Amino acid sequence: MPYLYLTFAIAFEVIGTSALKASDSFTRLLPSLVCVFAYAVSLLLLALSLRTIPVGLAYAMWAGLGIVLIAAIGWLWFKEPLDLPAFIGLALIVSGVVVVNVFSRVLPH
Repeated sequence: MPYLYLTFAIAFEVIGTSALKASDSFTRLLPSLVCVFAYAVSLLLLALSLRTIPVGLAYAMWAGLGIVLIAAIGWLWFKEPLDLPAFIGLALIVSGVVVVNVFSRVLPH
């Protein structure tokens, strides 16, 4: 269950950040409300995952995967450019999350 909470926490963080971009600096009401709601839900779910997953590792997964997903959304949806070094850096983030999940002995499996 903690990984389900963490997965949805990441999803809501990505929704919140996408809505933050769409809110145009909080000048558009609906995206602003979606942003605040999504961030609140994300933090609640992250907190629930912390009952079992150590805070440093949960936050690394939450932030790292959120970064990669937001970069992909920015590239695909908002037409923000990514160059080769950006793709390499994002691949390193994903690699780090995989290493933590596969090889760490402190995570509950």
